[in-house]
Amino acid sequence: MLLTELTHPDMLRALGTAGHGANILIADGNYPLETRSYKGCTRVYLNLRPGQVPVTDVLQAVLTAVPIEAAYVMPPPEGMEAAPIFKEFRELLRGTDGRGGDPEMVSMDRYAFYDLARKEDTVLAVATGEQRIYANILLTIGVRHA
Repeated sequence: MLLTELTHPDMLRALGTAGHGANILIADGNYPLETRSYKGCTRVYLNLRPGQVPVTDVLQAVLTAVPIEAAYVMPPPEGMEAAPIFKEFRELLRGTDGRGGDPEMVSMDRYAFYDLARKEDTVLAVATGEQRIYANILLTIGVRHA
């Protein structure tokens, strides 16, 4: 029996074959997953209906399986207030770098985020039903420390 809270077989398979430096995309319900993620990555569709499954639920499950070195987010355009979900991301990421520290959370513009998600380092892309805007997060897997 698995000890991790993550039980989705395709997600476990992708993470089990990934290593340090590989990326995981968790996308909101507006993200163009088919065209803005690496073609060879494992794609998982958890977008059951609007609002389900939330990005934060997927993030919580993933964090039980792998350490995180860095997280990338796509901020709203200048003039719009910061996406409230970023605070939730920071709270969930606290202490998950494999040594009890906090991974760096980096903001990057939309097209730079898309470019990073399309690179072959992206091993897993998860579509969610999240309806909050700018609720996409790209995680870089860190190192497991003894």
